Amino acid sequence: MKTGKLGRTVLDARALNRATLARQHLLTRADTTVTEAVAHLCGLQAQEPQEPFTGLWSRLSGFRPGQLDEALTGRTVVRTHLMRRTVHLVTADDALAWRARHDAMLRQRVLGTYRSELAGIDLDEVAAAGRAVMADRQPRTMRELVQALEDRWPGPPRRALGELLVAALIPMAQLPPRGLWQRTSGVRNLPMATWLERDIDPLPADGDDPVGQRLLHRYLAAYGPAAGADLRAWSGLAGLPAAIKAARARGELVVLRDERGRQLLDLPDAPRPDPDTPAPVRFLPAFDNAILGYHDRSRIIDAPHLGLSVAGHRTVLVDGRVTATWTVRDHHLRIAPLRPLTTPEQKAVHTEAQALATFLAEDIEQIHLDTGA
Repeated sequence: MKTGKLGRTVLDARALNRATLARQHLLTRADTTVTEAVAHLCGLQAQEPQEPFTGLWSRLSGFRPGQLDEALTGRTVVRTHLMRRTVHLVTADDALAWRARHDAMLRQRVLGTYRSELAGIDLDEVAAAGRAVMADRQPRTMRELVQALEDRWPGPPRRALGELLVAALIPMAQLPPRGLWQRTSGVRNLPMATWLERDIDPLPADGDDPVGQRLLHRYLAAYGPAAGADLRAWSGLAGLPAAIKAARARGELVVLRDERGRQLLDLPDAPRPDPDTPAPVRFLPAFDNAILGYHDRSRIIDAPHLGLSVAGHRTVLVDGRVTATWTVRDHHLRIAPLRPLTTPEQKAVHTEAQALATFLAEDIEQIHLDTGA
């Protein structure tokens, strides 16, 4: 870290990396509950149901899979479509507080995907019909919900109509056993307000955006320092510049710079560790938001490997950066480095892999680290 010409702190990639690791509980495992961790992280991306378990194991001291199971069955954490129209695990409180702020984005993204298939459909009419079907409080698969409505809307493909209903028009929770430890289960949907027995918070009628302002603060606490483009990339939301402008006007943020001169925002007292702070090896699941939570991901992954972050590859952090991928297949945990590893790095990766193998409890018989030899 250094001071620029305008007196603003300039953060190099390593400084940004260590700040990210600290906020993401990847520099030191946190001693906190699952629900508190999910809240701090602003949710975990979870379209692959088993992946959040590894994400939490890498972040929390003494994490046990049953703790997340209890949060899901106890309804303090919920699976739902939210940021970027992807399935996330979020706390019940955040799901109810954030959903209305995401409604327009969710609709736009579904309509953008199925523009021709859904052309001319009255969205309010479809939403009302879907809610009427779900009013009996019975969980349904997407297929079952579409079957109940397809006589009225026979034109659109089932997939398009189904995604419109469950990912955009009706705030849905995906019910357990979906997402429980080592359980295989299809998606059964129930309106979120029914599952959580609480109404979704409405947006204020006066045009104020307290939800956007709280999202900004929460995002920076878990991902900062970051640019406005990073916040938009993580959330998928437009309209957040107004929240940023209001927060800056109130003096709630500090302005920093990266080495390219890009303006970064942060909370004044948020941790920004020394860039030389050692970073332990960490195994990340597919689609981890420590990587996907930014527009500019250079703080944690090199440009040639950016495709890994959206293709569902599980990754390994060495010295804080994506340095390998990992898979479990045929009782083998295989690690494929993206660059040559030093002997100490190999030992550290193997040690953490052994701990991961014990956690996964998949009868892993061998850990294979490809050294290129």
